[in-house]
Amino acid sequence: MMRHTTTHSPPRAPLKPAPVKRQDPMPGGVFGVLAKSRETTLFLVLILLVAGTGLAKPQFLNLQNLRDVLLNVSIIGLLTAGMTVVILMRHIDLSIGSTVGISAYAVGSLYVAFPQMPVIVALLAGIGIGLVAGGINAVLVAVGRVPSLVATLSTLYIFRGADYAWVHGGQINATSLPDAFSRLGSGSLFGIPALALIAVVVLTGLAIYLKQFRGGREHYAIGSNPEAARLAGVNVERRVMAGFLLSGAIAGFAGALWLARFGTVDASTAKGIELQVVAAAVVGSVAITGGVGTILGATLGALVLGVISIALVVLHVSPFWEQAIQGALIVAAIAADTLLARSVAKRMIRKRDHG
Repeated sequence: MMRHTTTHSPPRAPLKPAPVKRQDPMPGGVFGVLAKSRETTLFLVLILLVAGTGLAKPQFLNLQNLRDVLLNVSIIGLLTAGMTVVILMRHIDLSIGSTVGISAYAVGSLYVAFPQMPVIVALLAGIGIGLVAGGINAVLVAVGRVPSLVATLSTLYIFRGADYAWVHGGQINATSLPDAFSRLGSGSLFGIPALALIAVVVLTGLAIYLKQFRGGREHYAIGSNPEAARLAGVNVERRVMAGFLLSGAIAGFAGALWLARFGTVDASTAKGIELQVVAAAVVGSVAITGGVGTILGATLGALVLGVISIALVVLHVSPFWEQAIQGALIVAAIAADTLLARSVAKRMIRKRDHG
């Protein structure tokens, strides 16, 4: 008979559950949360500014002041959006104020020569002049390898000098402009200034371009790491040129709108506005080191500065404090960006060391 033998396997050790990695609910701590909600933080600051000024001076909260804020911020917001595209790539465009000035006077001169010129032709003329100015900057920076700070500072003076030579002490008055064109700056639709509606359309289109299109995302890639972007197949020079052309075109368009808004322009039009634009971009959490920022944040930065400007007038504070406040906000924004960058860097090092 065959005997069946049964082999008993040793008892298995109980399975231990795999260690669960603890996830930090707030990466980077408080700074990490702020980094993810910069627009929310700016919006809260804006609400606090409006509420605080309204409590101090109830007359601040009226429709006329709201309209003034929207009108004042519309052009600054457009210029800040164009500047944002350039700053995202670690560059800067200081010539936008001069571009606004020369395009505003050029469009006014065209109306003096051709009083029946259609409004769309006037706007296209402003954009065309801006494209020429932006093209000069683009060639200097992308082809000539001139640092953008030096290149655009030079063209700032070149364009302004050409404007002074052309204007030669003259000016364009509102009486030379047709009513259809002037309504761009003074008219409204459903109670909202037409100028603000135009700005919203342009800003929305630019925001969609940066977030949804490859060309827009390449601006971020160049600002984050130019060499890595180049290795990934991005034509850095072409994209930088496109950024400066876009900034110039927006500045030229803003120049035409400036003429419609104020009616009277001369050689000093928009002089120094580039500093307000840079301040609005930086306050709007557009990192001066490139690669970080949104059109929404830049617009909120422009709104914050616009509300501060109106609030100082309502509170009867000397306008000289406006520049001091802008400077302080720039320092605060850059300091916050630096702290955020250090916080993220430390967190990445800890993550690498602990596997």
